[in-house]
Amino acid sequence: MNNSKEIILKLKEVRLEKGLSLNDIVELVEKNGDYISRSSVQGVFADGSEDAVFKYEETIRPIANALLDIDRIETEDDLDTQALKTLLQYKNQRIKELEAQLDKDKIKYHEKLDKEREQSRKSIEFLKEQIAYKDKRMDLLLDSIQQKEERFNELLAHVLYCPYRNCGKE
Repeated sequence: MNNSKEIILKLKEVRLEKGLSLNDIVELVEKNGDYISRSSVQGVFADGSEDAVFKYEETIRPIANALLDIDRIETEDDLDTQALKTLLQYKNQRIKELEAQLDKDKIKYHEKLDKEREQSRKSIEFLKEQIAYKDKRMDLLLDSIQQKEERFNELLAHVLYCPYRNCGKE
């Protein structure tokens, strides 16, 4: 028998003992500072629901807190109730620990992403500078080639149109 099945069966038993309606349970849950819809309560207390799958944190925990008063284990509780309350307390504590760990992991992940973004930004800036430098070098080389081409054309024009070019041939 799994834990959720045991808990749901115990919740049904407590509901019958206390003669609570579904609306009464919703109100008790709200008094505890939690929220659960009437349809969720109805699903938990439906026939055969102990074999259904419910999200513990969102459905079973608020109802169990309201009906079983799991924060207090009393000596007049029977052993099954004490065991269930202990189990629920453990589950709630474990959920809090896991949520805290998740928050820490989230912070570490965001810090890591921020570092990677900063490194990428620096890398992009460096590459932009490299591209600008190479563009400048290419412009200088192109200017140099154009100057040499102009000088070559000038020299070629002097050679081709030199009045003394044909002087020695006659």
